Amino acid sequence: MIRIGTSGWRYPEWRDGFYRGIPQRLWLTHLASHVATIEVNSSFYRLQPPAYYRKWATETPAGFTFAVKGPKLITHDKRLRHTEDALKAFTDTLALGDKQGPIIWQLPPSLRFDRGLLQDFLAALPPGRHALEPRHESFRTDAYFDLLHAHNIAHVVSDAPTFPCIEAVTADFAYVRLHGHDELYISSYSEDQLDEWARKVEEWDRDTYVYFDNTMHGAAPSNALALMARCTSEARR
Repeated sequence: MIRIGTSGWRYPEWRDGFYRGIPQRLWLTHLASHVATIEVNSSFYRLQPPAYYRKWATETPAGFTFAVKGPKLITHDKRLRHTEDALKAFTDTLALGDKQGPIIWQLPPSLRFDRGLLQDFLAALPPGRHALEPRHESFRTDAYFDLLHAHNIAHVVSDAPTFPCIEAVTADFAYVRLHGHDELYISSYSEDQLDEWARKVEEWDRDTYVYFDNTMHGAAPSNALALMARCTSEARR
């Protein structure tokens, strides 16, 4: 299954474009009627009440999937150290039921690869699919890839102008974040760029989650729909 969507859905910048004429209370339902998956970003900044997750699950169709971003308390403040209590507090909030997809852990750009630290963190993760997005060049090493293979953790293939794009598939599923190739969170993907990402996704030949994070000028929904049209029928809603 190839699932393609956007990173978040509550963007005022989309009001006069993708959401034109749609009341804000229906934005999630509207987007979920067009794409197969969405990343929950708000969980990165603060714990979300379980009631929020249950509400989002009811507002999306059967078979829909949410990826959820792990808290920056764990990745940026604690920097993956002494995370047991914070991990439990976070996972206890998740109430998406069968709409729960991967948890994505976005690391700070200043965090370098440390094999022992990462090994301990991966071993502490709860069951389920997890994806890791490092933003430091030091992660471009076989020692990192081997750790992810051993734990069946997906390396996040990130496309952005400000941190490295390390293309590696390390689990029985793949995870892609497209942040804007030329301008971070802004630039739209060209026809040729979308063709290239469609080729890569299909060549990986496994469950794949793709999220467009070029949200600031409203390109993400149209880019997601364009990539869906290029991929196999499993990606289409």
